[in-house]
Amino acid sequence: MKVAIITDSGANLSQNYVSQHKNLYVVPLNILIDGKGYKDQVEITPKEVYEKLDTHQVSTSLPDVDDLENALKDIKQKGYEAVIVINISSGLSGTFNSFRLVLENEKDLQVIHYDTKTLAAGQGYIVEYALELLEKNTPLDKIVPLLDIMRKHDSLAIYTINTLKYLKRGGRIGRVEGTIGELLHIKPVITVNEDGVYVTLSKAIGLQRSLLTMKDLITKKFLGTQIDLTIHYGEDEEKANQLALMFQKTLNIRNMTVSPLTPVLGIHTGPQMFAYIARKV
Repeated sequence: MKVAIITDSGANLSQNYVSQHKNLYVVPLNILIDGKGYKDQVEITPKEVYEKLDTHQVSTSLPDVDDLENALKDIKQKGYEAVIVINISSGLSGTFNSFRLVLENEKDLQVIHYDTKTLAAGQGYIVEYALELLEKNTPLDKIVPLLDIMRKHDSLAIYTINTLKYLKRGGRIGRVEGTIGELLHIKPVITVNEDGVYVTLSKAIGLQRSLLTMKDLITKKFLGTQIDLTIHYGEDEEKANQLALMFQKTLNIRNMTVSPLTPVLGIHTGPQMFAYIARKV
């Protein structure tokens, strides 16, 4: 069976990776700046977003339905019989539900719709794994259980940010504690729980200690296991590369990726953020 995959730009996949997989389609989320719309990863960069974050009205918006419908049309024209649609957490975005409304009316393709309950490289790794499973001719009915295992047991996505104000502003605060942490310089280590919303996994005083706590969490889970590791950053690429070198000395890493957080997610974290996202291979 010929199967395509659709995801959204919340997966933070590189353009190079997407171009190498002809059966992969990425539908961009939207960014609004002073009411004008920009397609995430297509029409605006993280730098441009951060420059305007505190001086303009900046928000995020759902993908255009037309972009999804055009992807489905192209998939059918190319002879695909089924599509796996893999979305950013429904607990953090209305994207999953927006896609669901379109997919319910799809009559020509077998559709599997998967809520990753995560985002960024956590979502991206699920997309990559789904592509790997298709390349191995894994039966469609076996794919979702395998994606669940990776999401729940064989991966870890953790983040830290210097301020909670952007999460608060965007309504994405979830169950992350707020005000007192700002006053005491306590930085949260954040993950996404089984409901797909942000929760505090740990806390540390200051950003550097928070990064060390994150390193300990990744090391504890994956020491002795080969992994893929992604480090996302907001503006500080130099620091992110230093963190990557640190990990390469201590863990068995197959693929190391250092990449800026996609702008549509950076709006909610702010420029001073780092994420460690790993998956067992």
